Amino acid sequence: MAVFRYKMKNVLDVKEKMEDQAKAAFAEAMAALNAEEEKLNVLIGRREWYEEEGRRMRLTTIDVSDLRDNTRAIDNLKEQISLQRENVKRAEGVVEKARNDLNTAMQERKIQEKLRDNAFEEFVHELNAAESKEIDELVSYRHGLKVRN
Repeated sequence: MAVFRYKMKNVLDVKEKMEDQAKAAFAEAMAALNAEEEKLNVLIGRREWYEEEGRRMRLTTIDVSDLRDNTRAIDNLKEQISLQRENVKRAEGVVEKARNDLNTAMQERKIQEKLRDNAFEEFVHELNAAESKEIDELVSYRHGLKVRN
């Protein structure tokens, strides 16, 4: 029995490795994005806490230095939140690039798999044709023997 050997198996293996690397890069980018979003949420939570603390201070005794410190802390957090939003946008860009790279790698792998499948179908077709030819020759030979006898 003939054995199917895909001539471009090494290319398919490389494409599969590239896809695995792209998956890892995408997962890493997603983890980084989640970390940046978590940092942003922490900063927003801190700002909200300071804003609520400022409201409580205004309802109770008014201490100007405490209010000033609170206002500075809120302004500082607003700046940090703005910077963190930029970090999140950068991380989203990295994720989008990683997603595109992963899609490209998947498409290339699928193309190679399709080529392999087509080559296998052609191999099976040629094998069936050769087998059919062999059977026809055997039948012709047997028929020729019967005619001679």
